[in-house]
Amino acid sequence: MWDTILNKFKKYPAQERVVRLLLERGFQVTPGGKVVSGGIRLAHTQIAKEASVDRRAVDGAASMIIEDPLLKIVFTNIRPISSLREVAPELKLGVIVITPVDAARTGILASVAACVAERGISIMQAIADDPRLAKRPTLTIITDRQIPDDLVGGLLKCEGVRGVSVC
Repeated sequence: MWDTILNKFKKYPAQERVVRLLLERGFQVTPGGKVVSGGIRLAHTQIAKEASVDRRAVDGAASMIIEDPLLKIVFTNIRPISSLREVAPELKLGVIVITPVDAARTGILASVAACVAERGISIMQAIADDPRLAKRPTLTIITDRQIPDDLVGGLLKCEGVRGVSVC
């Protein structure tokens, strides 16, 4: 589906960068063509700065989104998610970041979750980057407690795992 969305902007690379940013952040576009996060309106100039494009590229992308039935459905309904990754260490939670061999491969989350569960550790949150949107997709697991050293070796043995970092 992401390929279908991004292909609509193939002729407009600046607008494609805007659309990628909107998808990555879960920003919505209102029927009036404004970019929002929930009920908070986001300045097109700020979005342009973040995407390293001119504000007109944001305006153009928003207009195209509202005019296209598929894009309108996606971008009026998409939602951002909250991640505990940055605050987990302060809360004495564990953070595992998995670098996959191939992020499009099936079963990586399942094998990592099984390995974590075998140690009696509860997963509070799992966030996987979409390999079609992220340049270096990772799987981030937040656990109910800090990660024991011996778990890292077990995770490295999981199918599809290239690397593991623990915070």
